Amino acid sequence: CAPRHGKYMACCLMYRGDVVPKDVNLAVATIKTKRTIQFVDWCPTGFKCGINYQAPQHVPGGDVAAVKRAVCMVANTTAIAEALSRIDHKFDLMYAKRAFVHW
Repeated sequence: CAPRHGKYMACCLMYRGDVVPKDVNLAVATIKTKRTIQFVDWCPTGFKCGINYQAPQHVPGGDVAAVKRAVCMVANTTAIAEALSRIDHKFDLMYAKRAFVHW
């Protein structure tokens, strides 16, 4: 699924570590002014933000480096319709052959 092909219905930014609300507000304002993310017009959407001041943990000897701050975005987009459509089509093909039907 390609997020650039769809529009967003909801967006949640979860910050962790050395982050202050001023930085979060600035980041959200930048995203809104650049209009890099398009939202649907039929739903009142915005950004939900959360801040956890504890620094992200890392596994010693692991592949991920230790950082002071991190952000994770969880979003609901209409672009998922493409992926679900492909899965639906594959299911229909398998069901036509009665694959995995046991009754």
